[in-house]
Amino acid sequence: MSHVAGLPTTPRSADGLSSFYEGALDSLELSDPLLFQFLGDELQRQRETLALVASCSPATPAALLAEGSVFANVTAEGYPGQRFHAGCVNVDKVEQLAIERAKSAFRAQYANVQPHSASTANQVVMMSLLSPGDPLLGLDLDAGGHLSHGAAVNVSGRTFTAYGYGLGTAGLIDYDQVREQALAHRPRLIIAGTTAYPRTIDWPAFREIADEVGAYLLADISHIAGLVVAGLHPSPIPHAHVVTTCTHKQLYGPRGGLILMGDSATMRLPNGKTLEQTMQRGIFPLMQGAPIVNSIAAKAYALGAATTPAFSETMIRIRELAATLARELVGQGIRIMSDGTDNHIVVADVLSSLGITGVAAEKALEECGILVNKNRIAGDIHPPSVTSGLRFGSNGMAARRFDTDDVAEVAGLVVELLTATKNLSDTAYELPPEIRADACRRVRKICDRRPIAGY
Repeated sequence: MSHVAGLPTTPRSADGLSSFYEGALDSLELSDPLLFQFLGDELQRQRETLALVASCSPATPAALLAEGSVFANVTAEGYPGQRFHAGCVNVDKVEQLAIERAKSAFRAQYANVQPHSASTANQVVMMSLLSPGDPLLGLDLDAGGHLSHGAAVNVSGRTFTAYGYGLGTAGLIDYDQVREQALAHRPRLIIAGTTAYPRTIDWPAFREIADEVGAYLLADISHIAGLVVAGLHPSPIPHAHVVTTCTHKQLYGPRGGLILMGDSATMRLPNGKTLEQTMQRGIFPLMQGAPIVNSIAAKAYALGAATTPAFSETMIRIRELAATLARELVGQGIRIMSDGTDNHIVVADVLSSLGITGVAAEKALEECGILVNKNRIAGDIHPPSVTSGLRFGSNGMAARRFDTDDVAEVAGLVVELLTATKNLSDTAYELPPEIRADACRRVRKICDRRPIAGY
């Protein structure tokens, strides 16, 4: 700690915070060495494996520190200035900070930072704007949609009457089909959002269809939030009635959700309430009790970081690395859905390309330290537990500061491993031990050369 004129320049609160965390780490190691070991093992696993999973990014160490903070001790039902418990003076400051940073990052008029997840945020929108049994329209799972957009196995599909739209022959969202489905079923809510769609979404086209049938438009940008913030994907804020997202997929923050709105926040609903008032009450008290305040603190950090030049540079890298991965895989004979990508997602048809199922490919790569996930593709003949495809993502590669040569090396290794993997059944496979051992060595070498920033 530095001193000026004999006085400490580090605030007492910061000094006390450092002592607190140091004591907590010592206490954990002494009182629960087994759990302490598991935490260390997981950190080492993340350091030594290549995470190419599209649905997450490594949270920055500072965000993890904020999430593991003393704010976890505070019960704070309600909103800043309107709590149902005492002791929320600092909680109010942190939540308001997160709100203002979310509004700034997304250029939104309204932000709610309390949702526990993007799925929760979607449920809030549905339960606030619809009645049980009302029709809604979302992207089919096989086309890259999400469970919370009306899947039959999800509460969204069980509570409401869900219909789906799909992709055209080029692997792109078929907006004519969206319109046809909307005119046929007259949904109260149209969901524009994806979990495995590699192309740009046309928000104005969705809004035009929603207006034609008198539907609300919900844009779920969980997968592309960082690109939207950086201006590398069009923003839905001016077009959708409500926008939802999570903070862990592309914002390098904690697991949690956001609800955002533009000018629609002041829109009056038939009951006389504004859309802003409806979303506020939709979170609390309709769907949630006390917010996870320590998660909100971590969101505040991540949202602040998202407006920096360094974040924009990372988003540029994300798109470049994904595009490179798609080109490299295509160049080695792998069929890529939609023939490329505009974001961080690359979806490969490994069944037709390599004669291996998605689940077998996922497991074989995991044995070698490369993490991806099985994914259904349009017209898939296999169930979600098997699949014909793999989904890759570049968020983790960007966190390791990959360049195009690194991507080419990894793409070549992936194809080499999957070519050497023999499919024994839909779920069983065989990978020669010597090939596995060599691949593990090569992956560790890449990870050593390109560590996760801050890890």
